[in-house]
Amino acid sequence: MKFVHLADLHIGKRVHEYNMLEEQRHILGEILRVIGEERPDAVLIAGDVYDKAVPSAEAVELFDDFLCGLAETGAETFILSGNHDSPERIAYAGRLIEKSGIHLSPVYRGCVEPVTLYDGWGPVNVYMLPYLKPAVVRPFFPDAEIETSSDAVRTAVCALNPDPSVRNVLAAHQFVTGAVRSESEETFVGGSDNVDARVFDAFDYVALGHLHAPQQAGSERIRYAGSPLKYSFSEVSHKKSVTVAELGEKGSLLIRTVPLVPLHDMRELRGTFWEMTDRRRRGDAAEDFLRITLTDEEDIPDAAARLGTLYPRLLKLDYDNARTRAGTFVPEADAAERKTPLMLFEEFYRMQNGAPLSEEQRTAAAALFEKIGEGRA
Repeated sequence: MKFVHLADLHIGKRVHEYNMLEEQRHILGEILRVIGEERPDAVLIAGDVYDKAVPSAEAVELFDDFLCGLAETGAETFILSGNHDSPERIAYAGRLIEKSGIHLSPVYRGCVEPVTLYDGWGPVNVYMLPYLKPAVVRPFFPDAEIETSSDAVRTAVCALNPDPSVRNVLAAHQFVTGAVRSESEETFVGGSDNVDARVFDAFDYVALGHLHAPQQAGSERIRYAGSPLKYSFSEVSHKKSVTVAELGEKGSLLIRTVPLVPLHDMRELRGTFWEMTDRRRRGDAAEDFLRITLTDEEDIPDAAARLGTLYPRLLKLDYDNARTRAGTFVPEADAAERKTPLMLFEEFYRMQNGAPLSEEQRTAAAALFEKIGEGRA
């Protein structure tokens, strides 16, 4: 049985305030082309369909177009909610849409019913586990000790009770310990969202979402498809793709990837202001999304505006010279966005008190932020 696995569409996302909707429209068209060529039995979309819990009308319209295209392929499609999605919005009209072969993960209520598909080797049970935090799982298992995300997912997976004699596939949206993050992904205090890969031992294939780099997570059976587009400059080296997973008889799994070509790539350039203007005259990287690092020792007046007229998708401009290396420069405006709440609190405490948090204070603050994140404080 053949699956096409993708995740982290983040429809409606803005990158450094640039609206990515047209880029996403193109890449979703590329994905439909790949699905048409691969002719899979099923498509797995492992969460973060949208970039916000309340997406824009344009984002919803684009996803609606994509759903119609998926339905026309004839493949069964499984879609679950990620940490950026509203579970209720993703689940809306699920029973009606299911008639078109589109299966939407319901809001988690303590149990998950599989959808069973068949091929020449027999049944394949497909489970959808939306993004889970301890506070979501705890009410349904009052006798279980659920403190961490790993506890929560382990409890939820055990409740699935998959039949070990048949093939079982799980689509989930979690961070598996040891996998590699990108800057554009949400980070939680102290790695509190980590999930042990052994939680998924009962499954023949685990289609993961949440991390933007395509990668295995402890086993070939456990895989992140990655995002279809680059959403931060930490992803410049990523080779974006969709994953194709083929299940044969029980225990047989073949994994490969199909590259995706964006409308515009994301790149980093480095050099003097003159070199950047000369490079543009040669037409190099003119239309890409760019981060330019200038190596001029003196600031160039209106450099961002002047380079912006040459490079219409210039997203970020900074300097690397003797002054910046000495640390006598103002941090980037978006630097704070990459810091966790605990890191920001530690900086504030140090500024106010002239000393860092003690280990006891830091532990207490981390626990408090964890409770706030789960809605328990």
